[in-house]
Amino acid sequence: MADPSSYRPSPGQIPDSPGVYKFRDEHRRVIYVGKAKNLRQRVASYFQDLAHLHPRTRTMVTTAASVEWTVVSTEVEALQLEYTWIKEFDPRFNVKYRDDKSYPYLAVTLNEEFPRVQVMRGAKKKGVRYFGPYGHAWAIRETVDLMLRVFPVRTCSAGVFKNAARTGRPCLLGYIDKCSAPCVGRVTPEEHRELAEDFCDFMAGRTGTYIRRLEKDMMQAAEEMEYERAARLRDDAGALKRAMEKSAVVLADATDADLIAVAEDELEAALQIFHVRGGRVRGQRGWVTDKVEAVDTAGLVEHALQQLYGEERGDAVPKEVLVPALPEDTEAVSQWLAERRGAQVSLRIPQRGDKKDLMTTVQRNAQQALGLHKTKRASDLTTRSRALEEIAEALGLDAAPLRIECYDISHLQGDDVVASMVVFEDGLARKSEYRRFQIKGFEGQDDVRSMHEVIGRRFKRYLQEKERTGEWEQPPPASGEAPHPAQVPPAPHPAQVPPAPHPAQVPPAPHPAQVPPAPHPAQGAPLPADGTDPRDTDPRGDDGREDDGRPKRFAYPPQLVVVDGGQPQVAAARRALDELGIDDIAVCGLAKRLEEVWLPDDDDPVVLPRSSEGLYLLQRVRDEAHRFAITYQRSKRAKRIRSSPLDDVAGLGETRKQALIKHFGSVKKLRQATIEEICQVPGIGRRTAESVAAALAAAAPAAPAVNTATGEIMEEDDGGTS
Repeated sequence: MADPSSYRPSPGQIPDSPGVYKFRDEHRRVIYVGKAKNLRQRVASYFQDLAHLHPRTRTMVTTAASVEWTVVSTEVEALQLEYTWIKEFDPRFNVKYRDDKSYPYLAVTLNEEFPRVQVMRGAKKKGVRYFGPYGHAWAIRETVDLMLRVFPVRTCSAGVFKNAARTGRPCLLGYIDKCSAPCVGRVTPEEHRELAEDFCDFMAGRTGTYIRRLEKDMMQAAEEMEYERAARLRDDAGALKRAMEKSAVVLADATDADLIAVAEDELEAALQIFHVRGGRVRGQRGWVTDKVEAVDTAGLVEHALQQLYGEERGDAVPKEVLVPALPEDTEAVSQWLAERRGAQVSLRIPQRGDKKDLMTTVQRNAQQALGLHKTKRASDLTTRSRALEEIAEALGLDAAPLRIECYDISHLQGDDVVASMVVFEDGLARKSEYRRFQIKGFEGQDDVRSMHEVIGRRFKRYLQEKERTGEWEQPPPASGEAPHPAQVPPAPHPAQVPPAPHPAQVPPAPHPAQVPPAPHPAQGAPLPADGTDPRDTDPRGDDGREDDGRPKRFAYPPQLVVVDGGQPQVAAARRALDELGIDDIAVCGLAKRLEEVWLPDDDDPVVLPRSSEGLYLLQRVRDEAHRFAITYQRSKRAKRIRSSPLDDVAGLGETRKQALIKHFGSVKKLRQATIEEICQVPGIGRRTAESVAAALAAAAPAAPAVNTATGEIMEEDDGGTS
């Protein structure tokens, strides 16, 4: 942690004109960008007593190692340059805005003398009747506009209402009969409240009564030859029907039911409830809870039923309750629900049809709610700071690990073995620094050796970056000592390497416990001229420019390395760091079965409380590494499955490959064709034809496959793959 006074510029060096400044850390990476009308005053404010700074600012100035500034002519230029630099450098201490949408409700303020219909967001208020939530506010306004023809309830604000009462003139809605104008006394407070209650009844699902009443009045007006009134009533009934159509029918049999779905992980669970009345979704509720006890899905459902219906009576408890899993004592819970309703209640799991489809929708909403909760929780600065402090305390670190790297190994029965590296800074994922690896140091399935190889390759690159920038120089080894791994010279060109022994001459592999650490590829295979290991893949690319503040590949060390696994994986990671002479990076492992945290050389794990923010952060980091690794592994497997001998032909694109397969019908027939026959395909020259013939000859199967059940020779697949 740097002392800000070590890089504080003198006041006379800083100009008092507008400009943009940026703080860099010890690795020359830009960590904060800001603008100022007066650079001297603004920059100087960062170097006051640390106790007077905001915790976030204090962390930034102690992480930084230098400050720079650029003078501009106007504040507008400063604003533009600040935006450009933030977009270019992505500083970790700059605010990143995230969507914090709250869904709108249609609300009726029955707690007022003259109830008002309006759109409301946020916390619910006592005495207000809510309907929704809706996906968009315009959907509420369209519904209200249709219903005001029949239920002309007040929609104006308190200021507009008082002004109309003072002047004695209603607003425009009062003149076009979409408001009963209680502000000027056209209706009494009691009559207006009755209109508001009718509005609420219609929104609650009791629609048939009002439509039948309008149609009856329409027919009566027509019989009395009051055709204008009959036409107006006809239009009113049509408006109510259109308003009903905006709430789609989800269950055709006009069912009254509540559907409950659960999405959960090891620490938290999200519940979503859809309230269906008359076959239409009339409301939606949901919440997220910590799993502070050992509880399964059935137990979560039981707790949800108790919370939903514990204070309800009569029709508030529906005829059907559809759940993803039945409580342990289903009969007792059903009886309890029936007592509260006063009639039989069906508690069951939907198996097929519309109810099963609707349950799938509710389940999808629960998954999204859990994901949204995790995102909001991870975005909270106080929560993240507490999580990092808990990790530091549990692992015995000197300071909170601001940069955490997590590694995971993924394979399918020993094939396509890959690894992932994910990076979290200040408790947030930094996807631009994710990396992925192919394991090629050995064949087969061995997560421990794979972890050792990946850690070694990653931190060897880190030492190379430090040596390249002059931050680290390895002293020459004493006589008789082995050179440091980062100093091992590259192996000779492949042409100079003697051929590998025949498999029959290779001695049997020792027991895994006796296997020495796998050498880094740089110790036994040539690297490109720039020292880049082609197996260390950066999915986002690297511009290769120096000292410009942009992130470099593998250039920044973490304070904590997390591996997905237990004691063996942790020991392998620690051994790889020790072999490179790195002793200032902490290592731990997170075992998925019991969420135990393992440390090197400790026989017993560290057990964090299940409600710990530190455990939650470690779990997020581990799960993200697993997701990134398995995604890469699946893509490699899919690419291998779709491979063809024609893929190895230089200059042969997808269009010409398809033309060859279409012309000959299959790879087998293409392999049997002569060079002259291949040249007859449009777009294929003689040189390309020779390359195709050579590639197919090299990939030709040694012997035909035989069906062992029938003895029949299997024909080669005509799909163009091998």
